Amino acid sequence: MDFELTYRQFSERSILVEWPSEITENMLHDVLNFKNHLLNSNIKSLVQINNAYNSLLIIYDITIDKLNNEVYALNALYSSRASILKPAFKLWKIPVCYDDEFALDLIEISEEKRLSKSKIIKLHYEAIYTVFFIGFLPGFLYLGGLNKQLYFPRKKSPRQRIKKGAVAIGGEQTGIYPNVSPGGWSIIGNSPVELFKLNDDIPCFANAGDKIQFFPISNAEHSAILSQIASGAYQIESEVIDG
Repeated sequence: MDFELTYRQFSERSILVEWPSEITENMLHDVLNFKNHLLNSNIKSLVQINNAYNSLLIIYDITIDKLNNEVYALNALYSSRASILKPAFKLWKIPVCYDDEFALDLIEISEEKRLSKSKIIKLHYEAIYTVFFIGFLPGFLYLGGLNKQLYFPRKKSPRQRIKKGAVAIGGEQTGIYPNVSPGGWSIIGNSPVELFKLNDDIPCFANAGDKIQFFPISNAEHSAILSQIASGAYQIESEVIDG
């Protein structure tokens, strides 16, 4: 399936390619398919390609003097890409402690949604989420697949300091804060896992297209996993699943 793409110059050395404004797995596969096709093309001036929900930012090492020529070349490559084949992906199993100590906004969500805290927790960890892209912080996974019953608006006044590992809901998404940072999402738990390791060859364990499944742990288990991580003994559980 071909989507109707739009192209615009983002800077003197980059072009933004945009798909329709929606968040679907079919679109994600198309975005990633086109990204891989570009990376395997013979465009020698390409420096980097970054993907988001419905866009690619294509960065060149030269100034773009004739935008129409570049757009024509990109559109031709898009038309010539192979049919979308859902690749194998990894399912990562991430522990989360939903205890009150970590779940700073769980009561508020419970009251607004008229759902018990245990029901919210169950709805959250039972879903299997898709990693759409990684940002705004290194290792922050934007996850699609949140149960509609848990949709909750971002805070009008963001917190200035959110604890590392905070598991939160923002609008129609859920995610984990990889480091201490400001943030406006509603916090319902905490994961002890390391989402970004600067000195590793692959700093972030997950890629766009991967799946995430949370599982609940106790406060004691949370502390034990932190100790295992500190000693280098903890590995995130995962399995490869065919597309």
